[in-house]
Amino acid sequence: MTNSTAYVQRERDGKQTLVKDDVQLPERAAHQSLVKVQYVAQNPTDIQTLDSNAFGDGTVLGCDFVGTVEETGKDTKNLEKGDVVAGLIWGGEIKGLGAYGSHTFVDDRISFKVPDGVKMEDAATLPLASCTAWLAMFSKDCLAIPKKNAKTSILIWGGSSSVGSYAIQEAAMYGFNIITTCSPQNFDLVKKLGAAHAFDYNDSAVVEDIKKAAPDLEYTFDTIGSRDSSAQASKAIRSGGGTLCTVRPGKANTEDVAKHVKITDVLVWTAFLKDHQYKEFKWPASIDDHELSAELFEKLPAYLEQGKIKPNNVKLFDSLDSIHDGFAMHREGKISSFKIVYKV
Repeated sequence: MTNSTAYVQRERDGKQTLVKDDVQLPERAAHQSLVKVQYVAQNPTDIQTLDSNAFGDGTVLGCDFVGTVEETGKDTKNLEKGDVVAGLIWGGEIKGLGAYGSHTFVDDRISFKVPDGVKMEDAATLPLASCTAWLAMFSKDCLAIPKKNAKTSILIWGGSSSVGSYAIQEAAMYGFNIITTCSPQNFDLVKKLGAAHAFDYNDSAVVEDIKKAAPDLEYTFDTIGSRDSSAQASKAIRSGGGTLCTVRPGKANTEDVAKHVKITDVLVWTAFLKDHQYKEFKWPASIDDHELSAELFEKLPAYLEQGKIKPNNVKLFDSLDSIHDGFAMHREGKISSFKIVYKV
């Protein structure tokens, strides 16, 4: 068994916090390799999971990481000892296992070797957000957009978010007509990524403006997942019907979605070929989502080298000891068009 020096969830004065401690990693599956973590990216789910005490005492959070393979699994085919890889793990699902620590596990197929010329801290922004966007658009249980149907219109609500920026770039590779919302200060950013139209989500005319830009709109991806964002985004969908995919698992905050719109949701963890459960929600293993995700991770090195996908802008902290500052920035709404990454 391997130990990891990690930031572990503990209760202090009635509140959940993170404390540096040594934890024992669980038994490793045959398709998993042991990784020495070098960089870890912060995601909103990390803070939400901590603040809601989702998994309890002893939880290690963190989902996105880059590190060096120290030991390969006996069924590993794609990775070798010494490889620098970017990977994804559901920090919290299994006690003691997450990315906010010195060591974690990497799935053989839900990971990619970081290409030469790509900074490790930049690569750390990709796994969760790029795969979430990919599944939202192409999984049969989400929007299920036909990849060969160029000029398809898609509304990506929240295009300057981490997930939104990757969704724009992935949709652009297929020639889709991309409409997005964000703050005006980020209009240039989202258009450089591939959006044809950008609108201010706070503008009272935003829905009408979207309808003019895409009167045939059938597909909408809400990367924000608030009650207001899902409701507004759904109103832009054509009267003949369409589909909204929310980034909120369990279709949370969709009570006010327009009645003519089908509601779906995306859970990035269906990328892994296993059953998942969180409280009353259950997600059975999905071969389709696993294969779809593995396809993305296989292609990501080439996409990065060719410039088809550009990583998120990064705000780098030089130590995991700054994790409380990073979490505070999220809670205070101070993160916009960049992703926090910690050097481990």
